[in-house]
Amino acid sequence: MTTIYLIRHAEAEGNLYRIAQGQDNSALTDRGWRQVRALERRFDGVRIDAVYTSDLYRTRATASALYLPRNLTPHLVPELREIHVGVWERKTWGEIVRRWPEQMADFGRRMDRWHMEGAETPSEVLERVLGALEKIAAENEGRTAAVFSHGYAIRLVLANLQGISLRDTGDRTPTGDNTAVSLLEWDGKSFRVAWQNDTSHLLTPEYLAGEKVRRRANGLEPGLFFAPLRLPEQEGLPAALAGGDLTEAAFDAALPALVGYLGEEPVGFVQFGPAEGEISLACVRRDCRNRGFGVQLIGQAVYHWRPLGVERLRITLPEGCAAERFFAGCGFAPAETAGPDGTRWEKDIGFDPAFNS
Repeated sequence: MTTIYLIRHAEAEGNLYRIAQGQDNSALTDRGWRQVRALERRFDGVRIDAVYTSDLYRTRATASALYLPRNLTPHLVPELREIHVGVWERKTWGEIVRRWPEQMADFGRRMDRWHMEGAETPSEVLERVLGALEKIAAENEGRTAAVFSHGYAIRLVLANLQGISLRDTGDRTPTGDNTAVSLLEWDGKSFRVAWQNDTSHLLTPEYLAGEKVRRRANGLEPGLFFAPLRLPEQEGLPAALAGGDLTEAAFDAALPALVGYLGEEPVGFVQFGPAEGEISLACVRRDCRNRGFGVQLIGQAVYHWRPLGVERLRITLPEGCAAERFFAGCGFAPAETAGPDGTRWEKDIGFDPAFNS
């Protein structure tokens, strides 16, 4: 009997920022790295003979929880990648549900009829991932392997192995949470799902001590969509959204800026520059705060600057600014003593070369 632990990657930027990742690379969040440590504790003392992982950054980083403590070399398997979602990749879920509502519904509920320009079909994903798992099982007869893949791909596999059709997968098989663990057994001919989507390692006191309450309803909750600020007709919008906060003074009409919309309502604003990696203004409308929208503004800054080779985000906050707590929660930290304009806060957004070669 061959045993395979099938594991979803830890929380990555796309999960937090509400951006369709598909086969695009994204880094783990601070919460994701806490999940990696929780996964390492869970498997402490568990026999693992080999580790296989999708070649995307977020799975490779998560797999380090098991291969580093055992001094194993991970096997990179592109066939374990997430579904390629075509023109959806790198778009926010808010934009996707606004532009393609029917396809978005099918993506979660009717996989048998979902299609998108440039994308794989769910049946193609199922075929390649099952093929990879069968090959891994054959290579590890009588041993135990850990396999790291992605939420949608794993969902398709678990449903198929339990006799659930693509048509019914959406209703009968939920997507496992980040770092959810499933156990497959291979008898030389077929797989059996012993159990699935276990996240008991995220219920321990060690993990929960750093956990924050999240108000997101589910993994595909759309969130915001973003569009460039339209001038001159929206000239007063940043001030209205800032609501008189100190950050309002940072608005510069000459710098690139995005407005975040919930439905058709503008609820947030983010502006970039003038210095490399800088956020000059980020604000959420007062009545929409504490709903997870602010972190999506940070996500837009990451996706604006990183393609330009920037590895650190920066924002200057006045001393005692109420926003300090928010930015600290997003992974920013004070970088230097206060100057005349306040303290510069910074966040690393670079990829670790160990997981990105």
